[in-house]
Amino acid sequence: MGLRAGRGIADITGEVAECGMLGYGKADQRSAGLHTRQRARAFAFEEGAVRLLLVVCELPLISDAVLRAVLERLPEGYGAANVMLSATHTHCGPGGYFHHALYNGTTGGFREQTFRAITDGITEAAHAAVADLAPARLRLAHGALRNASVNRSRRAFTRNPAEDRAYFPDAIDPATTVLAIERDGRLVAALNWFATHNTSMTNRNRLVSADNKGYAALHWERTVAGVDHLAPGAPALVTAFAQTNAGDMSPNLGLAPGRGPTGDQFENTRIIGTRQYEAAAALTAGTRIGGGLDFRTTDIHLSAVLVRPEFTGDGRAHRTSPPVAGAAAFAGAPVDGPGFRGFGPGAAPLWGALSRGLVHPFAPGLRAAQYPKALVLPAGAVNRILPLVQEHARIQLLRIGPLFLIGVPAEVTVVAGLRLRRTVAAIVGAELCDALVAGYSNGYLHYVTTPEEYDAQEYEGASTLFGRWELPALCQSAAYLATAMRDGAPVDPGTPEPAVPVGRRHHRRGAPDAPHPGRRFGDVLDFSLIGRRATASFVAAHPSNDLRRNGSYLSVERWADGGSWVRVADDGDWSTVLRWARSGGATSIATLTWNIPPGTAPGTYRLAYHGDHAVKGPFTGVSEPFEVG
Repeated sequence: MGLRAGRGIADITGEVAECGMLGYGKADQRSAGLHTRQRARAFAFEEGAVRLLLVVCELPLISDAVLRAVLERLPEGYGAANVMLSATHTHCGPGGYFHHALYNGTTGGFREQTFRAITDGITEAAHAAVADLAPARLRLAHGALRNASVNRSRRAFTRNPAEDRAYFPDAIDPATTVLAIERDGRLVAALNWFATHNTSMTNRNRLVSADNKGYAALHWERTVAGVDHLAPGAPALVTAFAQTNAGDMSPNLGLAPGRGPTGDQFENTRIIGTRQYEAAAALTAGTRIGGGLDFRTTDIHLSAVLVRPEFTGDGRAHRTSPPVAGAAAFAGAPVDGPGFRGFGPGAAPLWGALSRGLVHPFAPGLRAAQYPKALVLPAGAVNRILPLVQEHARIQLLRIGPLFLIGVPAEVTVVAGLRLRRTVAAIVGAELCDALVAGYSNGYLHYVTTPEEYDAQEYEGASTLFGRWELPALCQSAAYLATAMRDGAPVDPGTPEPAVPVGRRHHRRGAPDAPHPGRRFGDVLDFSLIGRRATASFVAAHPSNDLRRNGSYLSVERWADGGSWVRVADDGDWSTVLRWARSGGATSIATLTWNIPPGTAPGTYRLAYHGDHAVKGPFTGVSEPFEVG
């Protein structure tokens, strides 16, 4: 039997109102509306008895809890070894879907609604992809994209050896890779891997957004291919923009939040997304590749790895340690989103002195693994009392023809990624360009830097939780998988992260929904048409009464010749925005904005708001009609 491939897509948008966002770690960054929906895009491959499933999720991170829940619900033949869930790393998605407590710190606890939306959506996309399996041809191509990323940690990068720095003369990884799926000579799916942070939207933004990578996929599917994401059935085209080694790559070309290419975060998102789309679309007629599917996966306890001398770089064996965050980790990445006051990049004299005086004398193993990090948060010790962070890493190697994907549950810098890629490519005999790090996959363990970068103790190094020898430990594991794949040998699956029970749950506060005095739900409070922007405000209910997953809170409708209103846009479109705010204890307002795109057909239009009352159920309000010339 030849190669078969399938694709699927589903909505994974969680709570768009009053939910802490995940990514920037800011308690005041709480969702207050929706700009673009988050989606999961799944790609299934089958050749003989071998199956693979890749799901690219427009999420900040993949939690171990989400991974477990999804794996339990997949079709037969798909499991921990041959399934990869990857996050695009948007920093403007609802949080609260972890069982490890650190990541629910801005959400008031575990958010069941958001968790369920994510796991249900990923599962739906996966099942759709498997059901869609059909004979297909694959094409693989590589290109370069040099105006969509910048190195945000140049001081650490320059500590690497000249050989590594020479591979990245501009201190960025410009490689953009596309795996295209064709049926009957027609493009039906495309996966792109490119390294840039999904942080064009800043920590001041309160609208749920899939950010620049989400825009790239939305533009290709919706604008270029005409896909209606609310229509039943399989879409004509599914595209995904996945991450690779983006740990020190920023889209903020001006080296400041919201700076680059312009000073407007929405325009930056569109431009950086467009550049990724254009680079990927130009590669879809790549080299046709044959089949050859394979996979190897192992779980390692990253807190206690003995790294052999051939991987450490200094000819001696070393050990990793339980996770500890350094002082600079709390400073944030200044280029993308500053952290907490009182912390900064580089040396931290006070915390360094405390580490040397109070910790190192009593924990020499910790010093050997973590020095010169100024120790602040001993996550490993806290884990014994309260599960705070993950400690077991799922390392994965997937092969699709000549392409090898190294799945790592972390944010890997470009040089750290280069070393992982060289390790695997040398063993399996692949071209270096065909060995890619698939970062942000199957969990989250923060950052991976080279030992040289680690010593600089910038944000990324201080967030390399398991110490200076974390990357060598991962290279050792990747070499183990690559050797087994080359030799056709099985691997020890290892021990996965222990199941963590749900911790503190969030409970929504506030009075039940009520309309404004003298008004009904859905009544129009205000309407304006100024230039190419239509705005309407409605008496609203809380969006969390119904997340409207695979649906919409709004629609832009055009009066058709047949005498009916026809939807032309919804809340997943780039041109629309939903903003929600309380206007009293129990009353609220939903404000819809439609930025009328160029080329919109002349005619009569209206805006419709679709809400849900917790008891009375769904309702709809519509604006007055208006003309678009």
